[in-house]
Amino acid sequence: MKFFTLFISFCFTTILCSAQLLSWTPNFIQETSTPIEITCDATLGNMGIKDFTPTTGIYVHMGVITTSSTSSSDWRGAPFTWGTTNVAANATYVSANKWKFTITGNLRTFFNITNATEKIIRIAVLFRNGTGSQVLRNADGSDMYIPVYDNGFYARIDNPLRTPKYILGVETITKNVNDNVAITAKANASSTIKIYFNGTTVANSSAVTQATANPIITATGTQTIIAEANNGITTVYDTVNFYVASAVTVLPLPTGATEGVNYESDPTVATLVLYAPNKTNITIVGDFNNWIESSPYQMNKTPDGNYFWKKLTGLTSGVEYAYQYVVDGTLRVADYNSEKILDPWNDPYILPATYPNLKPYPTGKGSGIVSILQTNKPAYNWQYTSTRPNKKNLVIYELLLRDFIDNHDFKTLKDSINYLKTLGVNAIELMPITEFEGNSSWGYNPAYFFAPDKYYGPEATVKAFIDECHRLGISVIIDMVLNHSFGSNPMVQMYWDAANSRPAANSPWFNAAATHPYNVGYDFNHESQATKDFVDRVMTHWLTKYKVDGFRWDLSKGFTQTNSGTTNVGLWGNYDGSRVAIWKRIYDKMQAISNNSFCILEHFADNSEETELSNYGMLLWGNANYSFNQASMGFNSGSDFGGALSTSRSWSNAHLIGYAESHDEERLMYKNEAYGSINGGYNIQDTVTGLKRQEMVAAFVAGMPGPKMIWQMGELGYDYSINYCTNGTINANCRLDPKPVKLSYLNNPNRKAIYNVYSKLFALRNFPTYTSAFTVNSVTASLSPNIKQIYFGDGNLNVVIVGNFGMSATGSTVNFPFTGTWYNYLSNTSINVTNTSHGMFFQPGDYYVFTDKNAVILNSQSIPPVIAAANVTDLKLAVGPNPIKSSSIINYELPTSGMVNLKMMDLNGRLVANLFSGFKSKGKQQLNLNSASFNANKLINGLYLIQVELNGNRQTEKIIVAN
Repeated sequence: MKFFTLFISFCFTTILCSAQLLSWTPNFIQETSTPIEITCDATLGNMGIKDFTPTTGIYVHMGVITTSSTSSSDWRGAPFTWGTTNVAANATYVSANKWKFTITGNLRTFFNITNATEKIIRIAVLFRNGTGSQVLRNADGSDMYIPVYDNGFYARIDNPLRTPKYILGVETITKNVNDNVAITAKANASSTIKIYFNGTTVANSSAVTQATANPIITATGTQTIIAEANNGITTVYDTVNFYVASAVTVLPLPTGATEGVNYESDPTVATLVLYAPNKTNITIVGDFNNWIESSPYQMNKTPDGNYFWKKLTGLTSGVEYAYQYVVDGTLRVADYNSEKILDPWNDPYILPATYPNLKPYPTGKGSGIVSILQTNKPAYNWQYTSTRPNKKNLVIYELLLRDFIDNHDFKTLKDSINYLKTLGVNAIELMPITEFEGNSSWGYNPAYFFAPDKYYGPEATVKAFIDECHRLGISVIIDMVLNHSFGSNPMVQMYWDAANSRPAANSPWFNAAATHPYNVGYDFNHESQATKDFVDRVMTHWLTKYKVDGFRWDLSKGFTQTNSGTTNVGLWGNYDGSRVAIWKRIYDKMQAISNNSFCILEHFADNSEETELSNYGMLLWGNANYSFNQASMGFNSGSDFGGALSTSRSWSNAHLIGYAESHDEERLMYKNEAYGSINGGYNIQDTVTGLKRQEMVAAFVAGMPGPKMIWQMGELGYDYSINYCTNGTINANCRLDPKPVKLSYLNNPNRKAIYNVYSKLFALRNFPTYTSAFTVNSVTASLSPNIKQIYFGDGNLNVVIVGNFGMSATGSTVNFPFTGTWYNYLSNTSINVTNTSHGMFFQPGDYYVFTDKNAVILNSQSIPPVIAAANVTDLKLAVGPNPIKSSSIINYELPTSGMVNLKMMDLNGRLVANLFSGFKSKGKQQLNLNSASFNANKLINGLYLIQVELNGNRQTEKIIVAN
């Protein structure tokens, strides 16, 4: 289970009244204006500081947008620090939910803009509490701006009320035919002001700075207000458009149309379908209609009132169009069926190298997140099909892309997959990759379930990664989060109870209040037909369009309508027949979509319930972190890690995924170093000793029968705490923070030894002759004392694993099932067992994996091959300047990622220096030939060789040393 503290900067209703989110004086602010008063109404916008009192205090955060700003977020001259309570930033309390801040002196002085050529064009302002945890923004979560004018002549429409966005918007207007619309137009100098409404003059006033009108709406459709001001020399204009809905056309869905975007053979056409019961009218705005509501883009409603649909025509083949829905005239949302979205708050921080040529956000047009449609989108050409392993022998590697590789994108992950293939895993489990709130996240705050998160790269790179995994015989499982969603999800926004700040009672998908403890976000109702249909579509999407091999279901115990309240964890964990029925339905649907797909539950419910789900074919997580960690730290109490075996639960199938680490638990090696036992000279807090203990853990985790999982870099003894902060401290509030990427640990022999244990045992498991031994559901185990041992096997292979988790040397009896020769698989030696109660002596940390078959040949031949490395000619090497100088650089280019060895030799092949050994990513690399530890210029003059080796391929370059 994951815990979050998130600021959700979305307002789900629009309050229609005469108040305005921001108002200011003077009406037309200039750089020289003083004083400037800015007043906010906290009942509007996102209501982020609603109901604050004078005693709690409200502060402003301000800056200016100038002609030197590079974007709307490039605030200049900010005088106050975020999250501080500077008295100078304190806003004045006016009345309930009204706060005012006054700028004295001119703007250039206040914001310290000293460059005479730099002009101020906007004031950027937010009203916040002292810490900045609560902030008043626009209703869509965007920052607020006030225009700054030069000495020119300007007109502006102030009523209908404007939204203080970077480009002034218009507050939502809900009007009908025969309603009046109040209009106020202003100019910054005495002039003749005319107001036109739908082409008709409705006001004409001379020698004024303000004019008003109150015309009647006579027809549905787009309503256009134009303000014209003429000062005798210049005529200026301002325009506002709003939409009055016509009667909705009732028509059935076109044949074959489904929810979302429906593409046709004609690349100029797309049909949009939205499930929105109880809504009255919906229009579409987007790049294709300049983001203006109009009758041609009002959607049809189906006779049952559940669906809205519209066929778009005149589209350009292959062009990406951004769009939104306007629901009942008050709410603009993206399409929750989107397979790609644009996010104005987070996309600017996605690097072009991660997502090349990302479509720019329609600034000033869209409001919040927008959706993308694209006819004739290039199709991914799948090359390989999946060969899924026996689920009882899954070897799963769980990873968070953000923290696994520095580039955090699927292209780099694909290029680096050799590392995992060589390790021997047969399945990769990706932490959530669907669009979630923010960029840097664990992903358990989902918002759009059909779209891969752009922070990890384009859609095609996701598919290419999966395709490459399938080529190498590796299954791909994605962490699916359908217990809950968060506030940026349109499904939440469309049915919202603003009074209680929760989903509305008539939401088709969500419970108004969660039915169980540990819920985060908003809780799905999995007994609702709408939710069932949605879940089925999400599963179909990923199992077919992305060809994933299954799902690990987050917080699966939360899929229940049996209300156990928010605190009674025991009641929640009791057997729940309705929850079992929900999961059997989902499992059956998965198998109908993709037979033998993996259904993995993070359940942790009563054993009777988990037994029933296991018997039905589902896999369940078996958390043995605490007991493995107690054992690795040298503590007897709680060190029986038999809970990682399905036999401990009396299951009839080996369907328990046992693990010592997952994303959710503290890292074993961190606790070894922080809290490990000490007995004389044997000190588990010593890194080398602690790593040796992790080898022993690896032998049992990888050697135990049944499906197993390891957490990323656990195979290298990863020792950064789960609560590690980016500033190097340890704090529970940093649990979700980015963690250091440490694949370089592979260069440490003591850490590589752990990797080797996993790799060799996974090779044994994956060897076809012996796989059956690791799928048995019968284990003889003795795991309570210091000497822990297990025995299992079948007619093909028998295995005995034994290790001393105690703190001192000891003799002990090892129980073998029969006498004869037993082979020490990890060291290629053997022992002769003449008595099944075989006496052995163990130093602390000693461990053995014995097999009754000689697996030495297996060990050398069946370790999974590396990626078919590119031809040796694709491995490039150059050194220059040559002859060697102090500035000489070794340049080499890798056709694929992998283990690199870079060394210098003499002409007889004798080693002169190891220059580098470790993991490197695909692409161009450099190394200074001369460093603090090596100076080629001190060598005897003559010819030498520089050699780069990658995955067994080599390239060599001659160099000359001439001092």
